[in-house]
Amino acid sequence: MKRRNFIKNTGTALAGGLFMSPAILSAGKIISPNGKINIGVIGCNGMGWSNTHSILKIKDVDVTAICDVDSSVVQRRLADYSKLRTNKPRTYTDYRELLNNKDIDAVIIGTPDHWHCKMMVDAVKAGKHVYVEKPVANSIAEANLMVAAQQKTGKVVQAGQWQRSGPHYRKAIEIVRSGDLGKIRLVKVWAYQGWMKPVPVVPDAPTPAGVDYNFWLGPAPKRPFNQNRFHFNFRWFWDYAGGLMTDWGVHEIDIALYAMEATAPISVMATGGKLAYPDDASETPDTLQAIFQYENFNMLWEHATGIDNGPYRRREGIAFIGNNGTLVVDRGGYEVIVERTADGYSEWKDPKMKPVEAYKKPDELNYLDLHTQNFIDAVKKNDQSLLNTPIRSGSVAAINAQMGNIAYRTGSKVFWDPKAENFGSNTAANKLLVSEYHNGWSLPKL
Repeated sequence: MKRRNFIKNTGTALAGGLFMSPAILSAGKIISPNGKINIGVIGCNGMGWSNTHSILKIKDVDVTAICDVDSSVVQRRLADYSKLRTNKPRTYTDYRELLNNKDIDAVIIGTPDHWHCKMMVDAVKAGKHVYVEKPVANSIAEANLMVAAQQKTGKVVQAGQWQRSGPHYRKAIEIVRSGDLGKIRLVKVWAYQGWMKPVPVVPDAPTPAGVDYNFWLGPAPKRPFNQNRFHFNFRWFWDYAGGLMTDWGVHEIDIALYAMEATAPISVMATGGKLAYPDDASETPDTLQAIFQYENFNMLWEHATGIDNGPYRRREGIAFIGNNGTLVVDRGGYEVIVERTADGYSEWKDPKMKPVEAYKKPDELNYLDLHTQNFIDAVKKNDQSLLNTPIRSGSVAAINAQMGNIAYRTGSKVFWDPKAENFGSNTAANKLLVSEYHNGWSLPKL
């Protein structure tokens, strides 16, 4: 592929102070195929615990440490864990203390997005393998830094984009790459989320008992506690995340770009806004369209809240639109819509490609379980190449999603300069390349 230097090793400024002993820093053992793997969980309220519950279906894995800034969440997870294993994990509020535990082999990072980079880099520097939830980063600079940290330390780092582990996605990618669809000129990716209702505006309030809110904020700007910005809804605020573009977008963009063997866009433009719920508490757009131009095709992302009937009558998915046919894939399966030759407007004749049997995923097949199993298999062999979604792949999806948000937030068509690794003379866009760290925290140094 061209434009290879889209993702490069990035060394960025000052570290935030991880207090590691030299012995722990040098840790990096290969796990015996017959040995127990000890997991530490950092951030265990939502997907952090979904990932943990999945990984505990593997018999030779134990959780030996749980870290969260909300003590009520920690106690709830201890109770959940007691139903699955007999050991009692140690508990932490400060993730750095967890990383000091030399008995931990790997960590699951399930915190809000603004913490992913710092925690992942600190973890691999501490000799831990990492499963980091998507989107892997909250800025382009952070994504590049995470790739560089994995390369420098050699630790196994899997991104939580679990669709890559799904067999029917692999088959769909094979069909796309076979050439049977003909020239693919457009890829549509979308997420229509009918379950999403307005986030009610509520006043700031005292921090709940048992919550270390200052630590939760970490590198994000200092703000009073508001329940809308805490647990789950953090996704809809620019301080911590990137809305549906990064939350759902990375899943679909990952499959789209991997199938098309593409990484860096030439240009991106986006339009949308808070069109469904203009007065709710969210900052990120509830309606968005973004057009990504690559060297040989365009990709159209769109999302909408409060609506389930998306393109091809699917709530989410990817459509690869070729001259001979269109492959549509979502989490439930895939189908190929065959093009036909025609004389005039209404005279349909022969199909342009052989029919492809549609596939429906069995309900009992859990792709998250396949993804966590893939991670543990790679950890056991200390082999990054075995991963279905290595951190580099996670970074490609995150960076493209960030570019869509940057185009939307600046109100401009942005052009990527792969040599300079910026948006050229677009000062407003370049300011959004790097997350600004606050409260004494700073980007880690390799």
